[in-house]
Amino acid sequence: MSYRDGVKNGTGETAASSAREIGLKRRRYLAAASGTASLSLAGCVETIGSVAGGAGENVPITIGLLAPNPDRNFIGRSMVRSAKVAVDGLGTINGRNVELVVGNTGQSPLEARRQYHRLVLEEGADVTVGVFTSEVLVNIMDDIAEQEMIHITSGAATTEASQMVREEYEKYKYHFRAGPNNDRDLGRNQVDFVTAMAPEVGWDSIAVIAEDYKWTEKPWEVYQNSLGDTDVEVVLTERYPPETDDFTDLYDRVQAAEADLAFITTAHTGTAALLDWVTPQPRPFAFGGIHVPMQLPAYYKLTKGACRFGISQTSATPTSKITPETRPFVQNYQEKWGESNPVYTGYHTHDAIKLFAHAVEETGTLDSDELVEFFEGTSFTGAAGTLEFYDRDHEYPHDLKYNMEDNVYFQWQENDDGEGVQEVVWPEKHRTAEYKAPPWV
Repeated sequence: MSYRDGVKNGTGETAASSAREIGLKRRRYLAAASGTASLSLAGCVETIGSVAGGAGENVPITIGLLAPNPDRNFIGRSMVRSAKVAVDGLGTINGRNVELVVGNTGQSPLEARRQYHRLVLEEGADVTVGVFTSEVLVNIMDDIAEQEMIHITSGAATTEASQMVREEYEKYKYHFRAGPNNDRDLGRNQVDFVTAMAPEVGWDSIAVIAEDYKWTEKPWEVYQNSLGDTDVEVVLTERYPPETDDFTDLYDRVQAAEADLAFITTAHTGTAALLDWVTPQPRPFAFGGIHVPMQLPAYYKLTKGACRFGISQTSATPTSKITPETRPFVQNYQEKWGESNPVYTGYHTHDAIKLFAHAVEETGTLDSDELVEFFEGTSFTGAAGTLEFYDRDHEYPHDLKYNMEDNVYFQWQENDDGEGVQEVVWPEKHRTAEYKAPPWV
């Protein structure tokens, strides 16, 4: 196995450029800007062991990963590290070596599109995985369609992509989502959690708050439509501005409404929201929901314990056993990367690569249409749960099927050594510790 990022090999060419000379050629090219027709080899996709140029098993299978700022962003870093763990574990696919190439998308849809083109057209990727933000995913959907090549999302949750598959199936059918669940199913997961946990821990009333970003729109719709059917009283609902860095006034309103829980949906503003919950004086309500920064395994240390008693949804934790594959993956990750642990995008990226390898080994081909058919009928056990996809007639085709017990909610607790631990508190099937109410509540 090998890893590369398009760095030149000393001859003025990328490693992929040299590989193309022996026959590794992307089977479909973008149309030239001058308007010349695309060179389409869509009907001549190679099967395993019969690559153009006679290279056969000597030509590696190349996996392209799209990740945001992996050198400094914990989301992107976990994607890259998990992908390397997956590639190391594979070794080969049907006797062919496997290599990983990485494209840094930054936070830019435009840069992501450039990187997608580089991975496919220059690096010779046979599949792409990754993508963190919804805007990035939507911006490359037409490129995925034009390349007629499998892309497996492992970070973005937008249903826009799956709706495109539904509306123009033959064009967009190459997109699948290994995780997380789409934004609407994330909303369902939130409702399922609070419905089950509220009576158990004494949350009679909740304040529903969410940062006003596009990714929270679908969960918010679910909250509005479904929370009223639960036994929990919703005493406040508010989508707060994206630039919010002071939650004093909002928490004053939550407190005045006598909410037992600030039920939050946040990624970009999560740390400010957390710190204002506990400082300068702790607020008299519990705090949790979907809180992306809290999912970071090092968050307890980074916040000096401020996240203690906070709750967040995630795909898996270092202590959880979602499937028989969870702990082995975490252990391999720890062995390769020291004390570091994966975040949710890492689990899903690992599973996406393993799923692709499984599909190629089972079908014996890289033909995208055959792989699409295989994915549509598969049930694959990954580290974050069972990968099954909604079928083509579903409202959200090719999205990961929602399974309530494949997602967990954890609480930051402190062990006897004073270290922070992400203890799973729900669902009961995966529980590693009982919920602890903040002592000031």
